[in-house]
Order: sequence, then C-alpha cells, then structure tokens
Amino acid sequence: MIDLVVYNTDGQEVESLKVDESLLGGSVRYPLLKQAIVMYQANKRAGTAATKGRSVVAGSGRKLFRQKGTGNARIGNVRTGKRVGGGMIFAKGARSFRNGMPRKQKKLARDSAVLAKLLSNNLVVVDGLSFEKPRTRDFARILSNLKIERSCLVTVGGEDANVYMSARNIPKVSVMPVAQLNAGDILGSRKLLITKDAFLWLLNREAKSEN
Repeated sequence: MIDLVVYNTDGQEVESLKVDESLLGGSVRYPLLKQAIVMYQANKRAGTAATKGRSVVAGSGRKLFRQKGTGNARIGNVRTGKRVGGGMIFAKGARSFRNGMPRKQKKLARDSAVLAKLLSNNLVVVDGLSFEKPRTRDFARILSNLKIERSCLVTVGGEDANVYMSARNIPKVSVMPVAQLNAGDILGSRKLLITKDAFLWLLNREAKSEN
C-alpha cells in the first residue's frame, strides 16, 4: 500500500489515501509503456508529405530527340527525373503512420504510467478544482501553491469549461477528463495533477474490472 497525500488548492494537506498498487497493475511495465508511446507519437504524424513524380509534373510526353545518331546522351521526355523541372525519382506519396494496440494493452499502459508518476512523486492529488468563472490567475496560483513549476497534465472528473479555459493560456499545462486519460499524455508531462474524485473513479473502475 502507498500513502498518498491529498492537498487543497492552498497547498495544505487535508487527508491521506491508501493506494493498492495491484489496482494499477502492481508494477510498471516499461516495455509496454515504450510500445504505447511509439503508438501515440506515430498516430500524431500527418503523413501528408508528397512530391511530384514524372507522371504528375506538367510537360509533353514526346521524346526530345531520337535515341541514336545525335551524339547526345539518350534521354526521354522533359518530365524525366534526369532533367531540371522533371519529376522526382522515387517520389514520396501520402501515407498513414497509424499504429494500434489492443484495448487491454492500452489500459495496462495507462495504469503503468499512473503508477510510474505515483512512485516518482510526480502525482499530485487535489481535493477539488472548481471555478465560478474562467480565471487564469487563480489557476496559476493553485499550481504555485502545489509547487508545480513545470509541465503538468490536469485530470478532472468530467468536462469542465471553466477549468479548461482557466488553464489554456498557461504554457505546458493541459486539461483532460479522466475517462480520456492515456499513457502518451501522462508521460508527456512532468507532473500529473488529478482531482480526488477522478483518482477514486480510476481506482474503483480498476477494482471492478478485476472482479
């Protein structure tokens, strides 16, 4: 069992949670995390880079001069890749870099990422995040109170427009509902700030899946 401190928005300790590592897989699966990171990074690639081959560039298909008897090197039409303005040889075409993982592996990778943050003291649990209206200054003050000075992924129980708009102008800070949490986004930030209800929802969901 791991003792996890819960803070309020002023950075004060309010309670402690007992976290069973087995609910998060028991140990960090580093090969699985690498596989997940490769997948998420590959899926972000657009794959739209393309160059024009000889069949695409403009120009006549007529042979410039006869094959033999001119004293010049043999050559085809103006669209050949040997001439300036011709098509690229082995031209690039649009392609998909998408990769996939089974659903259970994605879940295990997410749990391993959360456990890795927990074991490295980079997971911060706050008792709640609520704003009457969007206020970037208040959100920045909360991060300062919790001693979060570098990149941070903020995880809340559900969609909250005020939390999102309060954090969107702070560099290297992003907000995500707990249901959309994944290993790629967790490991892409130094700190994981999660509300207590979102963290308990995650643990309870894992406990139900094991039963």
